[in-house]
Amino acid sequence: MAEGEYDKDQLRILRNAFKAFDLEGTGFIDHSDVSAILEILGQKLEPPAVKALIKEVDKGTTGKLNFSQFCKLAARFIEVEEDVGALQAELKEAFRVYDKEGKGYLTVATLRGILHELDDKISSQDLDSIIEEIDADGSGTVDFDGEH
Repeated sequence: MAEGEYDKDQLRILRNAFKAFDLEGTGFIDHSDVSAILEILGQKLEPPAVKALIKEVDKGTTGKLNFSQFCKLAARFIEVEEDVGALQAELKEAFRVYDKEGKGYLTVATLRGILHELDDKISSQDLDSIIEEIDADGSGTVDFDGEH
């Protein structure tokens, strides 16, 4: 599936997953990030399977995928409407793991810790810009639907 074939919610989920790993905003993610992103989306694959998927969508040798290539790769896992519901349920479940008190939102400090856990080489400046983008209203909290 190309970018245009996803509905708005699917695209938002994919773009957020992509952005979480495109920390410098280059429009590309490293091949090495694909496994982690798929795992977040509920797909734990062995390295040879991930390599085969990447090879299908990226004929080049740059070691990177753009968002469009990432969408084609993700199409394997998001094909029908039910899958989107399941994906959203899995993402909500992951959100709840960090929302230990069941408040329906995460504090920016918690989110900062999660992002740092995902990539311990991330700079404070990069963390600040990601948080700023996610918490656009400056409330200091982020809920699952991005409304806080």
